[in-house]
Amino acid sequence: MNMKMTKLAFISVLLLILMACNKPKEEEVKKVPIPLVSIAKVQTQSLEITESAIGNLEGLIDPTLASEISAKVLKVHVSVGDRVKKGQLIATLDADDFTMQRNEAQAEVARIQAQLDNQAKTVARGQTLVYKKFISQNAVDNDLTQQNVLKEQMAGAKARINTINHSGSKTKIYAPADGIIEKKIVDTGEFVRAGDPIVQIIGNQKLRAHIPFPEHIASKIKAGLTIKLTTPTSNIEMITTIKEIKPLVMADSRAVDVIADVNNQTDWQAGASVNALVILSKKDGVLVVPEQSVVLRPAGEVVYVIQNNVTQQRIVQTGERKAGLVEVLSGLETDLEVAVDGASYLTDKARVKIAPTR
Repeated sequence: MNMKMTKLAFISVLLLILMACNKPKEEEVKKVPIPLVSIAKVQTQSLEITESAIGNLEGLIDPTLASEISAKVLKVHVSVGDRVKKGQLIATLDADDFTMQRNEAQAEVARIQAQLDNQAKTVARGQTLVYKKFISQNAVDNDLTQQNVLKEQMAGAKARINTINHSGSKTKIYAPADGIIEKKIVDTGEFVRAGDPIVQIIGNQKLRAHIPFPEHIASKIKAGLTIKLTTPTSNIEMITTIKEIKPLVMADSRAVDVIADVNNQTDWQAGASVNALVILSKKDGVLVVPEQSVVLRPAGEVVYVIQNNVTQQRIVQTGERKAGLVEVLSGLETDLEVAVDGASYLTDKARVKIAPTR
């Protein structure tokens, strides 16, 4: 019985093996996927060689208005943050003292004028008496001298009135330029002496940009080069020229201080940061490709030219990089199509699929 069972088991296993051998083999051929790449043409264009840095803006109009006389402040007409125009009234000082001084000086002028009138009559009478030989010429000369003294006194009295009028005009303080009130130092009712500050005005009509550029490009930067400036407080790009370059390298930053002026930009503020882009030179007829096209391989920097959906590896020599473009000094010609997106995954003589342009 056992022998019979053993034979049946052996026959069953043999049948299973034969069935497995007769079953058709399913060979799955795995296909390598073709990479999808975008392409761009090698172009010729002008390329600006630039250098950028961040600096700050200095206000050239930053007056602190001070009193030129000693007087009581009747009223300060502005507050911190107010925009003022050139010639706008800022503060009024008490003018009563100057009014009284002017009245006193005018009374002195009137007194001297009365004396002059009387002395003129005395001189006229003396001249008549001299003509009639009743008195000597010396007596008349003394009268003339006294008349000249009174004339000088009159000139002095009138000059004093002019001085009082001039000082009195300083009781009204006006803005010397357009600007914004940065600080209000005194207020209504306070007493100020000559030289005491009243308010501080910040003006942005004339600003100066100080931009520290690295010392290694100091030999390339010179006065007169075009420089583009932007600041966070404004959407306006200012294109101007470098005014001057400080001759000394700043010891703390190892940079050169490049200076450019900004005029009449209402949104630009003193103390704000400024982004600067200086154009060092300009190249015409430069071959350029997108930055993604240039791939680093053991052979160096390469670009994959696409011809008939097949890659051709080109070793290139690159130059300047600007706005996502790379200057190609050698290794390519114009109008060739090169791989852009997906270039880093390619090899030489690989088949590719071109992505449709959007």
